[in-house]
Amino acid sequence: MENFVASVARAEAALRDLFEPTPLQRNDHLSAKYGADIWLKREDLTPVRSYKLRGAFNAMRKLVGDTRGTNAHFVCASAGNHAQGVAYACRHFGARGTIFMPVTTPKQKIDKTRVFGGDAVEIVLTGDYFDQTLAASQEFSARQGAQFLSPFDAPDIIEGQATVGLEMLAQMERAPDLVVLPVGGGGLSAGVVRYLAETAPETRFAFAEPLGGASLQAALETGAPVALPAVDSFVDGAAVARIGALPFEVLRRFSPADVHLAPEDRICGTMLEMLNAEGVVLEPAGALALDVLGDLGDLTGRTVVCICSGGNFDFERLPEVKERAQRFSGVKKYFVLRMPQRPGALRDFLQLLGPDDDITRFEYLKKSARNFGSVLIGIETSEPANLTALAQRLDGAGLSYRDITRDEILAELLV
Repeated sequence: MENFVASVARAEAALRDLFEPTPLQRNDHLSAKYGADIWLKREDLTPVRSYKLRGAFNAMRKLVGDTRGTNAHFVCASAGNHAQGVAYACRHFGARGTIFMPVTTPKQKIDKTRVFGGDAVEIVLTGDYFDQTLAASQEFSARQGAQFLSPFDAPDIIEGQATVGLEMLAQMERAPDLVVLPVGGGGLSAGVVRYLAETAPETRFAFAEPLGGASLQAALETGAPVALPAVDSFVDGAAVARIGALPFEVLRRFSPADVHLAPEDRICGTMLEMLNAEGVVLEPAGALALDVLGDLGDLTGRTVVCICSGGNFDFERLPEVKERAQRFSGVKKYFVLRMPQRPGALRDFLQLLGPDDDITRFEYLKKSARNFGSVLIGIETSEPANLTALAQRLDGAGLSYRDITRDEILAELLV
């Protein structure tokens, strides 16, 4: 039986029919920021703008060989990158593909999947939630006798994702000191860890998960994969409730301390930083590895590779990303203020604002009393300290208010 390193080499060689190795780029901005030698493996620059094409192609290659125009039928369930990878590979092999996507999938992702697959794929929209979509796809696959392609929990998928590690080593003069890996279902991290464990045993690893989807950390704490009771779907490329069983067998040797959790709002700041400073467009999952760099301790003098796993970002989400980043950094807050219903009350309030404080939202809510009204106020400023000072001035003026910036329920209802 072929060993893992050799099989990954064969997979990587076959991938060259589709695209050249993705760039490994030294990032001067991040290197200066952390005093380290920071390199980015740009998986956002594959033909489908994510690494998912690697695993999908490799799994299909194992089943159909080099045959084109095959009668093979592949099925998957995905709302994003895996769907696009499967669609692209189906078109390459001339195979049939049926791709199940939730009804709630953004039109942009559906359209991109259709473009990548062309006439080779059929898209089925079903289920409001991914679990419903997954169940429908697996039932259909069994009924049709088609081959179901897991996004991460299959040996050939993991082997295909491991080609990221092979390319990375080939592009460097020496193995890195540290590789930072984003984790969703675990296919990418398991593949790279397994490959480097044999080819660069001195390299260390750190794992990045979204705070609202820490399935690897939960599994490491428990000793086995467990289903999270709830998952925040914002980091959609890594919002997985249960780490894959096969990836976990590779990753179980690590400690929960090796997993670093990225708050969703902080990730937004990292996405904006890379867009504004470097012109690099990353989706939330693609920014995970970069976002946790500040949590890894002193990186001075170390060579660090971060895997940028994807760049499928819909710019219609940019206002939301900016808003969340501002709230996390403390330069934007929302208050519900009880304001006296008398002439001059608004003018008195405006005089409490600092020179850099800007009102971005002002809305009267339902009156709570005859002589007072509740007002929703959004304020943006240049430094977090400005809003702290504003709160002190509001207290000094005897105004009653509530900061609802981090109150998820109220903010969702009112903002």
